[in-house]
Amino acid sequence: MASDGFRPLNEKLLVEYIKATPSLSSKLGEESADLVIKEVGDGNLNFVYIVIGSSGSLVIKQALPYVRCIGESFPMTKERAYFEALTLKEHGRLCPGHVPEIYHFDRPMSLIAMRYLEPPHIILRKGLVAGVQYPLLAEHISDYMAKTLFYTSLLFRGTTEHKQSVAEFCGNVELCRLTEQVVFSDPYQVSHFNRWTSPYLDDDAKSVREDNVLKLEIAGLKSMFIERAQALIHGDLHTGSVMVTSNSTQVIDPEFSFMGPMGFDIGAFIGNLFLAYFSQDGHADQNNDRESYKMWILKTAEDTWNLFNAKFTKLWHENKDGSGEAYLPEVYNNSELLLQAQKKYMKDLFHDSLGFGAAKMIRRIVGIAHVEDFESIKDANKRAYCERRALEFAKMLLKERHRFHAIDEVVSAAQEVPGKSFE
Repeated sequence: MASDGFRPLNEKLLVEYIKATPSLSSKLGEESADLVIKEVGDGNLNFVYIVIGSSGSLVIKQALPYVRCIGESFPMTKERAYFEALTLKEHGRLCPGHVPEIYHFDRPMSLIAMRYLEPPHIILRKGLVAGVQYPLLAEHISDYMAKTLFYTSLLFRGTTEHKQSVAEFCGNVELCRLTEQVVFSDPYQVSHFNRWTSPYLDDDAKSVREDNVLKLEIAGLKSMFIERAQALIHGDLHTGSVMVTSNSTQVIDPEFSFMGPMGFDIGAFIGNLFLAYFSQDGHADQNNDRESYKMWILKTAEDTWNLFNAKFTKLWHENKDGSGEAYLPEVYNNSELLLQAQKKYMKDLFHDSLGFGAAKMIRRIVGIAHVEDFESIKDANKRAYCERRALEFAKMLLKERHRFHAIDEVVSAAQEVPGKSFE
Protein backbone atom coordinates (compact mmCIF):
# COMPACT_ATOMS: atom_id res chain seq x y z
CA MET A 1 0.00 0.00 0.00
CA ALA A 2 1.24 3.48 -0.89
CA SER A 3 1.96 5.99 1.87
CA ASP A 4 -1.22 7.88 0.97
CA GLY A 5 -3.37 4.79 1.63
CA PHE A 6 -3.94 3.90 -2.03
CA ARG A 7 -3.68 0.39 -3.42
CA PRO A 8 -5.16 -0.90 -6.69
CA LEU A 9 -7.73 -3.64 -6.10
CA ASN A 10 -7.95 -6.92 -7.97
CA GLU A 11 -10.94 -9.23 -7.51
CA LYS A 12 -9.46 -10.97 -4.43
CA LEU A 13 -8.56 -7.70 -2.70
CA LEU A 14 -11.96 -6.28 -3.63
CA VAL A 15 -13.73 -9.07 -1.71
CA GLU A 16 -11.63 -8.26 1.37
CA TYR A 17 -12.39 -4.55 0.96
CA ILE A 18 -16.15 -5.21 0.76
CA LYS A 19 -16.05 -7.44 3.86
CA ALA A 20 -14.31 -4.64 5.79
CA THR A 21 -16.77 -1.94 4.62
CA PRO A 22 -20.21 -2.22 6.27
CA SER A 23 -21.94 0.18 3.84
CA LEU A 24 -21.05 -2.26 1.04
CA SER A 25 -21.42 -5.63 2.73
CA SER A 26 -24.86 -4.67 4.04
CA LYS A 27 -26.00 -3.94 0.48
CA LEU A 28 -24.65 -7.18 -0.96
CA GLY A 29 -25.31 -9.69 1.79
CA GLU A 30 -23.00 -11.05 4.45
CA GLU A 31 -21.75 -14.13 2.54
CA SER A 32 -18.66 -12.88 0.73
CA ALA A 33 -18.11 -16.35 -0.78
CA ASP A 34 -21.30 -15.84 -2.81
CA LEU A 35 -20.13 -12.63 -4.48
CA VAL A 36 -19.99 -12.61 -8.28
CA ILE A 37 -17.47 -10.03 -9.54
CA LYS A 38 -16.97 -8.99 -13.16
CA GLU A 39 -14.44 -6.42 -14.38
CA VAL A 40 -16.10 -4.36 -17.13
CA GLY A 41 -13.88 -1.27 -17.45
CA ASP A 42 -13.67 -0.76 -21.20
CA GLY A 43 -12.62 2.87 -20.81
CA ASN A 44 -9.12 4.30 -20.96
CA LEU A 45 -8.68 5.32 -17.34
CA ASN A 46 -10.31 3.21 -14.60
CA PHE A 47 -11.06 -0.20 -13.15
CA VAL A 48 -14.82 -0.86 -13.06
CA TYR A 49 -16.30 -3.89 -11.29
CA ILE A 50 -19.88 -5.17 -11.20
CA VAL A 51 -20.46 -6.91 -7.87
CA ILE A 52 -23.55 -9.08 -7.32
CA GLY A 53 -24.32 -10.57 -3.90
CA SER A 54 -27.12 -12.59 -2.34
CA SER A 55 -29.18 -9.52 -1.42
CA GLY A 56 -28.11 -6.80 -3.84
CA SER A 57 -25.68 -5.47 -6.42
CA LEU A 58 -23.49 -2.44 -7.05
CA VAL A 59 -20.70 -1.06 -9.22
CA ILE A 60 -17.26 -0.21 -7.86
CA LYS A 61 -15.06 2.17 -9.83
CA GLN A 62 -11.44 2.82 -8.90
CA ALA A 63 -9.29 5.53 -10.47
CA LEU A 64 -5.65 4.67 -11.04
CA PRO A 65 -2.77 7.17 -10.77
CA TYR A 66 -2.05 6.67 -14.49
CA VAL A 67 -3.88 6.14 -17.78
CA ARG A 68 -4.91 2.49 -17.69
CA CYS A 69 -4.74 1.84 -21.44
CA ILE A 70 -1.14 3.16 -21.62
CA GLY A 71 0.35 2.33 -18.22
CA GLU A 72 2.44 4.03 -15.58
CA SER A 73 4.42 5.95 -18.22
CA PHE A 74 1.36 8.23 -18.58
CA PRO A 75 0.57 9.48 -15.05
CA MET A 76 -2.92 10.81 -14.31
CA THR A 77 -4.21 12.14 -10.99
CA LYS A 78 -6.40 9.70 -9.12
CA GLU A 79 -8.01 12.72 -7.42
CA ARG A 80 -10.39 12.74 -10.40
CA ALA A 81 -12.45 10.20 -8.43
CA TYR A 82 -13.03 12.83 -5.74
CA PHE A 83 -14.46 15.30 -8.26
CA GLU A 84 -16.53 12.57 -9.90
CA ALA A 85 -18.03 11.64 -6.52
CA LEU A 86 -18.72 15.31 -5.67
CA THR A 87 -20.52 15.84 -8.97
CA LEU A 88 -22.49 12.58 -8.82
CA LYS A 89 -23.75 13.64 -5.38
CA GLU A 90 -24.61 17.21 -6.41
CA HIS A 91 -26.15 16.33 -9.76
CA GLY A 92 -27.91 13.39 -8.13
CA ARG A 93 -29.43 15.75 -5.56
CA LEU A 94 -30.63 18.09 -8.32
CA CYS A 95 -31.83 15.41 -10.74
CA PRO A 96 -32.16 12.09 -8.88
CA GLY A 97 -34.09 10.38 -11.68
CA HIS A 98 -31.14 10.49 -14.09
CA VAL A 99 -28.01 10.05 -11.95
CA PRO A 100 -27.06 6.74 -10.27
CA GLU A 101 -26.99 6.86 -6.46
CA ILE A 102 -23.62 6.78 -4.65
CA TYR A 103 -23.38 4.30 -1.77
CA HIS A 104 -19.78 4.85 -0.68
CA PHE A 105 -16.73 6.99 -1.47
CA ASP A 106 -13.19 6.33 -0.24
CA ARG A 107 -10.91 9.25 -1.13
CA PRO A 108 -7.53 7.67 -0.25
CA MET A 109 -8.48 4.63 -2.35
CA SER A 110 -10.01 6.78 -5.14
CA LEU A 111 -12.96 4.39 -5.03
CA ILE A 112 -16.65 4.98 -5.67
CA ALA A 113 -19.42 2.45 -5.08
CA MET A 114 -22.72 3.24 -6.78
CA ARG A 115 -25.94 1.78 -8.10
CA TYR A 116 -25.53 -0.98 -10.67
CA LEU A 117 -27.53 -0.03 -13.76
CA GLU A 118 -28.76 -3.52 -14.49
CA PRO A 119 -29.65 -4.91 -17.95
CA PRO A 120 -31.26 -3.95 -20.24
CA HIS A 121 -29.34 -0.68 -19.58
CA ILE A 122 -26.65 -0.22 -22.23
CA ILE A 123 -24.31 2.61 -23.21
CA LEU A 124 -26.29 4.97 -25.44
CA ARG A 125 -23.59 5.02 -28.12
CA LYS A 126 -23.91 1.24 -28.57
CA GLY A 127 -27.68 1.62 -28.95
CA LEU A 128 -27.19 4.31 -31.60
CA VAL A 129 -24.80 2.05 -33.54
CA ALA A 130 -27.37 -0.76 -33.33
CA GLY A 131 -30.18 1.50 -34.57
CA VAL A 132 -32.33 1.44 -31.41
CA GLN A 133 -34.80 4.28 -30.79
CA TYR A 134 -35.19 5.68 -27.26
CA PRO A 135 -38.48 7.59 -27.14
CA LEU A 136 -37.76 9.38 -23.82
CA LEU A 137 -34.12 10.27 -24.45
CA ALA A 138 -34.61 13.95 -25.35
CA GLU A 139 -37.10 14.43 -22.51
CA HIS A 140 -34.75 12.90 -19.96
CA ILE A 141 -31.42 14.41 -21.04
CA SER A 142 -32.95 17.89 -21.37
CA ASP A 143 -34.29 17.50 -17.83
CA TYR A 144 -30.84 16.53 -16.57
CA MET A 145 -29.09 19.41 -18.33
CA ALA A 146 -31.68 22.05 -17.40
CA LYS A 147 -31.62 21.18 -13.69
CA THR A 148 -27.90 20.57 -13.22
CA LEU A 149 -26.87 23.66 -15.18
CA PHE A 150 -29.49 26.10 -13.87
CA TYR A 151 -29.23 25.21 -10.18
CA THR A 152 -25.41 25.39 -10.15
CA SER A 153 -25.30 28.78 -11.95
CA LEU A 154 -25.55 32.37 -10.73
CA LEU A 155 -29.11 32.44 -12.03
CA PHE A 156 -29.93 30.47 -8.87
CA ARG A 157 -26.90 30.75 -6.58
CA GLY A 158 -25.34 33.65 -4.73
CA THR A 159 -21.80 34.67 -5.53
CA THR A 160 -20.31 33.28 -2.29
CA GLU A 161 -21.55 29.73 -2.96
CA HIS A 162 -20.57 30.10 -6.60
CA LYS A 163 -16.99 31.16 -5.78
CA GLN A 164 -16.67 28.29 -3.29
CA SER A 165 -17.56 25.81 -6.05
CA VAL A 166 -15.13 27.45 -8.45
CA ALA A 167 -12.35 27.20 -5.85
CA GLU A 168 -13.17 23.54 -5.07
CA PHE A 169 -13.29 22.40 -8.68
CA CYS A 170 -10.13 24.27 -9.67
CA GLY A 171 -8.51 21.17 -8.16
CA ASN A 172 -9.58 19.16 -11.22
CA VAL A 173 -7.13 21.13 -13.36
CA GLU A 174 -5.34 18.04 -14.70
CA LEU A 175 -8.40 16.68 -16.46
CA CYS A 176 -9.32 20.16 -17.70
CA ARG A 177 -5.85 20.45 -19.20
CA LEU A 178 -6.34 17.10 -20.93
CA THR A 179 -9.55 18.42 -22.53
CA GLU A 180 -7.79 21.63 -23.53
CA GLN A 181 -5.15 19.56 -25.31
CA VAL A 182 -7.26 16.93 -27.07
CA VAL A 183 -10.28 19.09 -27.99
CA PHE A 184 -8.90 22.59 -28.53
CA SER A 185 -5.22 22.13 -29.49
CA ASP A 186 -4.09 18.79 -30.96
CA PRO A 187 -6.50 18.57 -33.94
CA TYR A 188 -5.23 21.96 -35.16
CA GLN A 189 -1.50 21.14 -35.02
CA VAL A 190 0.85 18.32 -35.91
CA SER A 191 0.68 15.96 -32.93
CA HIS A 192 1.84 12.35 -32.61
CA PHE A 193 -1.40 11.69 -30.68
CA ASN A 194 -3.62 12.51 -33.68
CA ARG A 195 -4.93 9.79 -35.95
CA TRP A 196 -7.51 9.50 -38.71
CA THR A 197 -8.66 7.07 -41.38
CA SER A 198 -5.52 7.21 -43.53
CA PRO A 199 -4.87 7.63 -46.41
CA TYR A 200 -8.47 8.58 -47.18
CA LEU A 201 -8.59 11.55 -44.78
CA ASP A 202 -4.98 12.72 -45.04
CA ASP A 203 -5.93 15.87 -46.93
CA ASP A 204 -8.93 16.47 -44.66
CA ALA A 205 -6.78 16.35 -41.52
CA LYS A 206 -4.27 18.68 -43.17
CA SER A 207 -7.06 21.12 -44.09
CA VAL A 208 -8.06 21.36 -40.41
CA ARG A 209 -4.46 22.17 -39.43
CA GLU A 210 -4.21 24.86 -42.14
CA ASP A 211 -7.61 26.56 -41.70
CA ASN A 212 -6.89 29.94 -40.11
CA VAL A 213 -10.55 30.89 -39.69
CA LEU A 214 -11.16 27.60 -37.87
CA LYS A 215 -8.16 28.28 -35.61
CA LEU A 216 -9.45 31.75 -34.68
CA GLU A 217 -12.84 30.29 -33.77
CA ILE A 218 -11.38 27.43 -31.71
CA ALA A 219 -9.19 29.94 -29.85
CA GLY A 220 -12.29 31.78 -28.65
CA LEU A 221 -13.93 28.54 -27.52
CA LYS A 222 -10.76 27.41 -25.72
CA SER A 223 -10.67 30.72 -23.84
CA MET A 224 -14.31 30.29 -22.86
CA PHE A 225 -13.68 26.72 -21.70
CA ILE A 226 -10.80 27.84 -19.49
CA GLU A 227 -12.19 31.14 -18.21
CA ARG A 228 -15.97 30.91 -17.97
CA ALA A 229 -17.11 29.39 -14.67
CA GLN A 230 -20.80 29.36 -15.56
CA ALA A 231 -22.10 26.17 -13.88
CA LEU A 232 -21.03 22.76 -12.56
CA ILE A 233 -20.75 20.91 -15.86
CA HIS A 234 -20.32 17.18 -16.41
CA GLY A 235 -17.36 17.94 -18.66
CA ASP A 236 -17.59 14.81 -20.86
CA LEU A 237 -21.28 14.46 -21.71
CA HIS A 238 -21.04 12.37 -24.87
CA THR A 239 -23.19 9.36 -25.80
CA GLY A 240 -20.69 7.04 -24.09
CA SER A 241 -21.43 8.73 -20.74
CA VAL A 242 -25.15 7.92 -20.80
CA MET A 243 -26.80 4.55 -20.10
CA VAL A 244 -30.29 3.92 -21.40
CA THR A 245 -33.29 1.65 -21.71
CA SER A 246 -36.56 2.49 -23.45
CA ASN A 247 -37.76 4.27 -20.27
CA SER A 248 -34.57 5.12 -18.33
CA THR A 249 -31.70 7.56 -18.97
CA GLN A 250 -28.76 7.64 -16.54
CA VAL A 251 -25.76 9.97 -16.78
CA ILE A 252 -22.47 8.46 -15.57
CA ASP A 253 -18.71 9.23 -15.46
CA PRO A 254 -18.49 12.97 -14.58
CA GLU A 255 -14.78 12.75 -13.70
CA PHE A 256 -14.02 15.71 -16.01
CA SER A 257 -16.48 17.91 -14.11
CA PHE A 258 -15.66 21.50 -13.16
CA MET A 259 -17.21 24.96 -13.07
CA GLY A 260 -17.26 25.69 -16.78
CA PRO A 261 -19.37 26.89 -19.72
CA MET A 262 -22.85 25.33 -19.96
CA GLY A 263 -22.57 25.04 -23.74
CA PHE A 264 -19.79 22.48 -23.38
CA ASP A 265 -22.21 19.90 -21.94
CA ILE A 266 -25.09 20.74 -24.28
CA GLY A 267 -22.78 20.80 -27.30
CA ALA A 268 -21.06 17.55 -26.36
CA PHE A 269 -24.35 15.67 -26.29
CA ILE A 270 -25.88 17.19 -29.43
CA GLY A 271 -22.56 17.01 -31.31
CA ASN A 272 -22.35 13.30 -30.56
CA LEU A 273 -25.89 12.82 -31.88
CA PHE A 274 -24.73 14.41 -35.13
CA LEU A 275 -21.76 12.00 -35.20
CA ALA A 276 -24.25 9.15 -34.83
CA TYR A 277 -26.34 10.62 -37.66
CA PHE A 278 -23.42 10.84 -40.08
CA SER A 279 -22.27 7.31 -39.22
CA GLN A 280 -25.57 5.68 -40.18
CA ASP A 281 -24.79 5.27 -43.90
CA GLY A 282 -21.91 3.04 -42.81
CA HIS A 283 -24.27 0.81 -40.82
CA ALA A 284 -27.01 0.56 -43.46
CA ASP A 285 -27.48 -2.76 -45.24
CA GLN A 286 -29.94 -4.47 -47.60
CA ASN A 287 -32.39 -5.08 -44.77
CA ASN A 288 -32.31 -1.56 -43.31
CA ASP A 289 -31.24 1.61 -45.10
CA ARG A 290 -31.31 3.45 -41.73
CA GLU A 291 -33.12 6.43 -43.34
CA SER A 292 -35.97 6.51 -40.80
CA TYR A 293 -33.45 6.07 -37.98
CA LYS A 294 -31.42 9.03 -39.27
CA MET A 295 -34.57 11.13 -39.06
CA TRP A 296 -35.15 9.95 -35.47
CA ILE A 297 -31.61 10.98 -34.49
CA LEU A 298 -32.09 14.46 -35.98
CA LYS A 299 -35.46 14.85 -34.28
CA THR A 300 -33.85 13.83 -30.98
CA ALA A 301 -31.14 16.48 -31.42
CA GLU A 302 -33.78 19.09 -32.21
CA ASP A 303 -36.02 18.04 -29.30
CA THR A 304 -33.07 18.00 -26.89
CA TRP A 305 -32.28 21.68 -27.47
CA ASN A 306 -35.91 22.83 -27.66
CA LEU A 307 -36.91 20.97 -24.48
CA PHE A 308 -33.78 22.17 -22.67
CA ASN A 309 -34.49 25.75 -23.73
CA ALA A 310 -38.10 25.56 -22.47
CA LYS A 311 -37.21 23.87 -19.16
CA PHE A 312 -34.24 26.11 -18.42
CA THR A 313 -36.19 29.33 -19.03
CA LYS A 314 -39.10 27.96 -16.95
CA LEU A 315 -36.73 27.35 -14.02
CA TRP A 316 -35.38 30.87 -14.48
CA HIS A 317 -38.88 32.35 -14.42
CA GLU A 318 -39.88 30.34 -11.35
CA ASN A 319 -36.76 31.51 -9.48
CA LYS A 320 -36.50 35.08 -10.77
CA ASP A 321 -37.12 36.51 -7.29
CA GLY A 322 -34.74 34.08 -5.57
CA SER A 323 -31.16 34.35 -4.36
CA GLY A 324 -29.47 34.21 -7.79
CA GLU A 325 -27.18 37.21 -8.19
CA ALA A 326 -26.73 37.33 -11.98
CA TYR A 327 -30.02 39.14 -12.68
CA LEU A 328 -31.18 40.92 -9.54
CA PRO A 329 -34.98 41.45 -9.41
CA GLU A 330 -34.44 45.04 -8.29
CA VAL A 331 -32.57 45.73 -11.56
CA TYR A 332 -34.58 43.56 -13.95
CA ASN A 333 -37.79 44.92 -12.46
CA ASN A 334 -40.21 44.54 -15.33
CA SER A 335 -41.21 41.47 -17.30
CA GLU A 336 -40.28 42.89 -20.72
CA LEU A 337 -36.72 43.67 -19.62
CA LEU A 338 -36.28 40.23 -18.06
CA LEU A 339 -37.62 38.60 -21.23
CA GLN A 340 -35.05 40.49 -23.31
CA ALA A 341 -32.28 39.41 -20.94
CA GLN A 342 -33.41 35.77 -21.17
CA LYS A 343 -33.56 35.87 -24.97
CA LYS A 344 -30.02 37.21 -25.22
CA TYR A 345 -28.73 34.70 -22.66
CA MET A 346 -30.32 31.74 -24.48
CA LYS A 347 -29.19 32.98 -27.90
CA ASP A 348 -25.59 33.17 -26.65
CA LEU A 349 -25.89 29.75 -25.01
CA PHE A 350 -27.26 28.27 -28.25
CA HIS A 351 -24.27 29.55 -30.22
CA ASP A 352 -21.83 28.41 -27.50
CA SER A 353 -23.40 24.93 -27.68
CA LEU A 354 -23.09 24.76 -31.47
CA GLY A 355 -19.43 25.81 -31.29
CA PHE A 356 -18.48 23.34 -28.59
CA GLY A 357 -20.49 20.58 -30.31
CA ALA A 358 -18.62 21.17 -33.56
CA ALA A 359 -15.26 21.13 -31.73
CA LYS A 360 -16.17 17.81 -30.10
CA MET A 361 -17.05 16.35 -33.51
CA ILE A 362 -13.77 17.44 -35.11
CA ARG A 363 -11.61 15.94 -32.36
CA ARG A 364 -13.37 12.57 -32.74
CA ILE A 365 -12.39 12.38 -36.42
CA VAL A 366 -8.83 13.76 -36.57
CA GLY A 367 -7.76 13.67 -32.88
CA ILE A 368 -6.58 11.01 -30.45
CA ALA A 369 -9.85 9.42 -29.26
CA HIS A 370 -12.36 8.21 -31.83
CA VAL A 371 -15.92 6.89 -31.48
CA GLU A 372 -17.48 3.48 -31.99
CA ASP A 373 -20.09 5.04 -34.31
CA PHE A 374 -17.39 5.28 -36.99
CA GLU A 375 -14.78 2.80 -35.74
CA SER A 376 -17.26 -0.10 -36.02
CA ILE A 377 -17.63 0.54 -39.78
CA LYS A 378 -15.21 -2.12 -41.06
CA ASP A 379 -14.84 -0.85 -44.64
CA ALA A 380 -12.26 1.96 -44.30
CA ASN A 381 -13.39 3.65 -47.53
CA LYS A 382 -17.00 3.72 -46.35
CA ARG A 383 -15.95 4.87 -42.87
CA ALA A 384 -13.90 7.73 -44.33
CA TYR A 385 -16.87 8.79 -46.47
CA CYS A 386 -19.07 9.07 -43.34
CA GLU A 387 -16.34 10.80 -41.35
CA ARG A 388 -15.64 13.32 -44.12
CA ARG A 389 -19.29 14.42 -44.23
CA ALA A 390 -19.34 14.79 -40.45
CA LEU A 391 -16.08 16.76 -40.55
CA GLU A 392 -17.33 19.11 -43.28
CA PHE A 393 -20.50 19.78 -41.30
CA ALA A 394 -18.56 20.37 -38.06
CA LYS A 395 -16.10 22.80 -39.71
CA MET A 396 -18.98 24.77 -41.22
CA LEU A 397 -20.84 24.81 -37.90
CA LEU A 398 -17.80 26.01 -35.96
CA LYS A 399 -17.15 28.87 -38.38
CA GLU A 400 -20.72 29.87 -39.19
CA ARG A 401 -22.66 29.07 -36.00
CA HIS A 402 -23.79 32.65 -35.46
CA ARG A 403 -25.92 32.60 -38.63
CA PHE A 404 -28.19 29.93 -37.12
CA HIS A 405 -31.15 31.17 -35.10
CA ALA A 406 -32.86 27.85 -34.26
CA ILE A 407 -31.93 24.18 -33.99
CA ASP A 408 -34.14 23.15 -36.92
CA GLU A 409 -31.90 25.26 -39.19
CA VAL A 410 -28.87 23.31 -37.94
CA VAL A 411 -30.67 20.01 -38.60
CA SER A 412 -31.51 21.13 -42.14
CA ALA A 413 -27.85 22.03 -42.71
CA ALA A 414 -26.81 18.53 -41.59
CA GLN A 415 -29.16 17.00 -44.15
CA GLU A 416 -27.73 19.21 -46.91
CA VAL A 417 -24.11 18.10 -46.54
CA PRO A 418 -23.05 16.80 -49.99
CA GLY A 419 -22.95 13.06 -50.64
CA LYS A 420 -26.41 11.67 -49.94
CA SER A 421 -25.48 8.05 -50.46
CA PHE A 422 -22.31 5.99 -50.33
CA GLU A 423 -20.58 5.57 -53.66
